[in-house]
Amino acid sequence: AAMSVLIIACPCALGLATPTALLVGVGRGGQLGILIKGPDALEASGVIDTVVLDKTGTLTTGTMALAGVHAFDGTDPDELLALAAGVEHYSEHPVGRALVAGAQARELTLPEASEVAALPGHGVRGALSGGQSVVVGNQGLMEEQGFDLPDAARLVVDAAAEAGRTVVLLAVDGVVRGGFDIADQLKDSAPGAVERLRKLGLRTVLLTGDRRGAAENVGRQVGVDEVVAEVLPAEKAAVVERLQAEGRRVAMVGDGINDAAALATANLGMAVVSGTDVAMKSADIILVRRSLDVVPDAIRLARRTLGTIRGNLVWAFAYNVAAIPLAATGRLNPLIAGFAMSLSSVFVVTNSMRLRRFEPGA
Repeated sequence: AAMSVLIIACPCALGLATPTALLVGVGRGGQLGILIKGPDALEASGVIDTVVLDKTGTLTTGTMALAGVHAFDGTDPDELLALAAGVEHYSEHPVGRALVAGAQARELTLPEASEVAALPGHGVRGALSGGQSVVVGNQGLMEEQGFDLPDAARLVVDAAAEAGRTVVLLAVDGVVRGGFDIADQLKDSAPGAVERLRKLGLRTVLLTGDRRGAAENVGRQVGVDEVVAEVLPAEKAAVVERLQAEGRRVAMVGDGINDAAALATANLGMAVVSGTDVAMKSADIILVRRSLDVVPDAIRLARRTLGTIRGNLVWAFAYNVAAIPLAATGRLNPLIAGFAMSLSSVFVVTNSMRLRRFEPGA
């Protein structure tokens, strides 16, 4: 009886319960582009009920693109785009690159530009080979230069601002002749990913520093439950704390340095790998795949791994609780006890290996 108790009480299964599931779950996550830093992330994933999503670089691509061309004097829009792209040809600014890329997509011939000068925070100016003086920039630059803005230009600027787009105006020889809509493109996977998060029973919140009209427009497109707009970078962590004070367990998904404090404050921080080093160091889970579907996949995998660990522990404890009294009363042969002890360890390892069959997108 003493020998049977000694054999059956061996805590092999208990010792294997957590590390085997963690090893297989983290390994499977690595195959799917989900890097889980440790058990804290798994524990947090089991209790979160709210997911806060940053907009730029998370729900959107973070790459500016030409969304529209407006001619205020009846000029051919392609001609205006060629003039603007000619001045912006060597620009490193995202807006300038968007104009050049838009012109190249339309296979336009760009005029030669000289005396090009960047006006930080406003735009760029230069002279074209035909002797025209061109200024490309925002509404503030046009007003600062003393150019009259036609009513059509003001309407375009106001409408674009509400839709979350940036408008760049073009002035030729002191006359504002056209404007260009520049927009950050929504990721194709964003609406589907948000819908999957909601199916997991999670409340989704869009957190951004954009104007409310623009943020609500994006929120409607992706289907989030709540929109928090016009938030300064330093205030994002305060929004997460407010949600936590309401009794919510919060996961934060972001990519920029301005998201680092919020990622660290949240119960579960998830950083997109294309983001800054500070953001990734502040996060509990790093998302390598570009598709936003990786967010619900990461939460599902973390929950599945946590559930496997719990199942292993329940089995290990139940096995000892049930078998030790039998061994102590002499009802368990030492050979059978040895076989049962080995079988419990095999069960724990086999149960953990089931995580290898985890599939994304379900």
